[in-house]
Amino acid sequence: MTLFHAILLGFIQGAAEFLPISSSGHLAIFQNILNIEEAGMVFDVMLHLGTLLAIFVAFWQDIKKLVVEGVFIIRDFVMNIVIFFRNIGKRNKDVVPYRKVVNSSYRKFVMLVIVSTIPTAVIGILLKDIVSAASTSLIVTGICLLVTGVLLIISDVSGKGNKRPRHIKYYEAGIVGVVQGLATLPGISRSGSTITAGLLCGFEKKFAVKYSFIMSIPAVLGAVVLEFKDFTSLSISGTEMLNYCIGTLVAAIVGYICIKTMLVVIRGKKYKYFAYYCFLIGAFSIIWELV
Repeated sequence: MTLFHAILLGFIQGAAEFLPISSSGHLAIFQNILNIEEAGMVFDVMLHLGTLLAIFVAFWQDIKKLVVEGVFIIRDFVMNIVIFFRNIGKRNKDVVPYRKVVNSSYRKFVMLVIVSTIPTAVIGILLKDIVSAASTSLIVTGICLLVTGVLLIISDVSGKGNKRPRHIKYYEAGIVGVVQGLATLPGISRSGSTITAGLLCGFEKKFAVKYSFIMSIPAVLGAVVLEFKDFTSLSISGTEMLNYCIGTLVAAIVGYICIKTMLVVIRGKKYKYFAYYCFLIGAFSIIWELV
């Protein structure tokens, strides 16, 4: 892969991962049109790590608090197990009270992300072969982009939500997780579909964006871990690795800019413009494949 191709794909990944236009769909389209050989597993993983870095930089304070509260959740859960065994055989007046595990908004945030991650992981594993096959067809990609456009139109006409973590039900987090799992199909925007699902569940707009981006962290890390076992069997030249690193840096920088852009876009009814773009590029993909 040339340096130009690495920079181009890094730019596409960074922009399309956070703007609601599908990074996987655009990568498939540009690789086909420009006759770029398949980027390969290593570069794909590195691009996702680049956008993951953008999320960490943009939401560092939130992520830090979530990690700390996640550790406290584990601590209190273990302590409750200890308390359970200590209470065995004790009279009611001597029973030690259990600790409340989910006792703050950030702890509820952590639990919501965990609940969303479970269906995402299950669906991602079940659809792995289907997604790989679908990625080779621009017709499938085009159809999925049209679906993304419809979802964005729906998000623009959805009512104004006001739910923050304390008021969000776990089943609603599960619904958003299912949508994220289905968004592994090329052309279905992960951010666009999950934000839309959040808005339809009544999430407050700004939180819907934050939740969409932060909930992608365990999904991306899980995918990296699954693919990491095959890294040692791959042969990559020093020049290729340098190009990969530059592409990753481009994805991180562009991704950070697009995260900030999305936080502005979500405040107004501006998703329809991305929907029109998805309709256009989706139709183009289908026509390109057919002719």
